[in-house]
Amino acid sequence: MTDPLDEAGTVTGPMVRAWIEKSAGVLADNRAHLTELDGPIGDSDHGNNMDRGFKAVVQKLPAGDDIGALLKSVAMSLISKVGGAAGPLYGTMFLDGAKPLVGKTCLTGEDLAQFFDNAVAGVMKRGRSEAGMKTMLDALVPASEAFKAEIAKTDNIADALKAAAEAAKQGMEATIPMLAQRGRASYLGERSIGHQDPGATSSYLILQAFSDAVEEAAK
Repeated sequence: MTDPLDEAGTVTGPMVRAWIEKSAGVLADNRAHLTELDGPIGDSDHGNNMDRGFKAVVQKLPAGDDIGALLKSVAMSLISKVGGAAGPLYGTMFLDGAKPLVGKTCLTGEDLAQFFDNAVAGVMKRGRSEAGMKTMLDALVPASEAFKAEIAKTDNIADALKAAAEAAKQGMEATIPMLAQRGRASYLGERSIGHQDPGATSSYLILQAFSDAVEEAAK
């Protein structure tokens, strides 16, 4: 059996498509959970927004294996369909992450490290925020760092994505004791403490879906 992670250790267009579709399924499954998390510190709409947005993402995915084009399509759908801050932020994540990948049908570890760098930088700029402010960046930043550290050691994309997902999970859980400094939650002051950030949670779910999609393709 041919390993979809070829000799160069690449992730292919079909694997990225599988990631996007798996993300849509996971977000649909966790819609109520994300809404529950958003209730005390937000508008109680994060679960519905992300579910609706990724349903639109899947419906509008273009044909072909151009990974940059796939991710740009994800961005455009999220920007147009997801309400509140999540649409622009997730849209920016995928749009900026896609920029160096246009025309590529497979990605190396170096390509994915650049995707993470660009995605994180875009969200930081768009949200005028950084890790530690109780946002999606508290999952994305440690995930990016863990991916780059693991890929530098092993050059194994599947292992690096597992490390990224685990770091995102830990970052998500670390938002519970944080004081929110951005978004609606920041208006609550100390009342925001003790609640897990819904954006960090959906970011973790998306990254775990990426790891799962790559692992499943390699079986």
